[in-house]
Amino acid sequence: MTSEVFIDVQPQKISIALTEDKRLVEYQEEAQAESYSVGNIYLAKVHKLMPGLNACFVNVGHERDAFLHYLDLGTHYSSQAKYLKQVLSDKKNLFPFSKASVLPELSKDGSVQDILKQGQEVLVQIVKEPISTKGPRLTCEISFPGRYLVLTPFDNNVSVSSKIKNVEERARLKQVIQSIKPQNCGIIVRTVAEGKRVAELDQEMKVLYARWEETMRRAQKAKEMPMLVYEETSRTVGLLRDLFNPSYENIYVNQESVYQEVKDYVTLIAPDCADVVKLYKGKLPIFDNFDITRQIKAEFGRTVSYKHGAYLIIEHTEALHVVDVNSGNRTRNGNGQEANALEVNLGAADELARQLRLRDMGGIIVVDFIDMKLAEDRQTLYEHMCENMKRDRARHNILPLSKFGLMQITRQRVRPVQDVQVEETCPTCHGQGTIKSSFLFHKALDGKIKMLVHKLGVRRFTLYVHPYVAAYLNQGVLSIKRRWQMKYGLGVRVIPSQKLAFLQYQFFDSEGQEIDLKEEIEIR
Repeated sequence: MTSEVFIDVQPQKISIALTEDKRLVEYQEEAQAESYSVGNIYLAKVHKLMPGLNACFVNVGHERDAFLHYLDLGTHYSSQAKYLKQVLSDKKNLFPFSKASVLPELSKDGSVQDILKQGQEVLVQIVKEPISTKGPRLTCEISFPGRYLVLTPFDNNVSVSSKIKNVEERARLKQVIQSIKPQNCGIIVRTVAEGKRVAELDQEMKVLYARWEETMRRAQKAKEMPMLVYEETSRTVGLLRDLFNPSYENIYVNQESVYQEVKDYVTLIAPDCADVVKLYKGKLPIFDNFDITRQIKAEFGRTVSYKHGAYLIIEHTEALHVVDVNSGNRTRNGNGQEANALEVNLGAADELARQLRLRDMGGIIVVDFIDMKLAEDRQTLYEHMCENMKRDRARHNILPLSKFGLMQITRQRVRPVQDVQVEETCPTCHGQGTIKSSFLFHKALDGKIKMLVHKLGVRRFTLYVHPYVAAYLNQGVLSIKRRWQMKYGLGVRVIPSQKLAFLQYQFFDSEGQEIDLKEEIEIR
């Protein structure tokens, strides 16, 4: 199987696509303008105690105070609080973590007002972004996630991912980690650590422990509060950390700074794979060049087609996802109706497993397969679905088909749900239903280019248009594009973009920044 990753860096957002055998299986996008803080660690002060909620509010510099519940203090809070006090008491020498005292665990039935007081300094980590009128959610159970391990200070336990089923491998990993882990630290072994050598695990553990020490050094030198003492890795590296697999053949990035960042990260965690990171320099948008844009538009709709005319209908309700399997205009199997139903259902299971990863469909998923009379066929479908879902990183549970032909699946959401809009709003009429003549579209573009060159003084720019429009502009020896270049200079470039609707356009300057020349909606 050929696996490749494509990273599209745009001024507004970063998108990451993972393909297997050229087929899109995972897609993630994050807005650049949004501020993400999950994983960040702050040295802050308790602002207000709320005994009725058994919680407190902590000022971490956000618009609204962050919420810290008593149970989120963690069982090892007493040890952490004492060590933090020792660190803050000496601004020159960092108190050795190996000498930190291990105090009795915190009771789960305690009260926040017995442990904390207003104005007290606490070391907290954000676990949930602010939503609507609520501030961030905090925890005092600090953790540093890596590719293979998660380091948790003040916790001496070693736990292994439940997805590693081999008993001997679980015992080996636990024994290895116990022998190399730092004192007063707990370790969670992630699924991808299965089969890894001691040297690889030890290298990452040292990196994670160094991050913890650096965090405490910053806390020690803090002059004002709240103080950000540890910032989570960039969005690109954060997204790639959970996706990365040494079997990737290529990782393409279309921006040099992000390319260098990704290459440095891959070099750190997998030096042998550094060469797979490549800088994309093509003229076409990276997703268009590798057929990602077409797949995004085709795979995120309500109806998803697969083998021989069969298709899925995917509906999302408040309570669950519902998937209906349809044979469509598919040619009947010569072996009879039962064999035909099994073949359609097996194909649906292949496509559904991909859609669950692609859309990150979490919660309850109910699938209405085509009815099958034979019990052995229903068992075959169930086993086939379980086999397909083995590649899914999210925790899931699959139940056999019910007597109504329904399969129930529960699946953990790995990231916020992807809401990709594949429908296109007419850029010319803005949904009003009437547009100017499409034949005169190039005249309107000519006016925009004239304003760019003569009024704004922009002589080097790129015009992105729909591929059909680009073909029209490039048609003939003396094409419209060539005439523009003769009239306004060779700085005029026309590039087709599959993500644009028909008669939609975008102008970008030589530095890749969009120039907004779109007409406003007419008020009638």
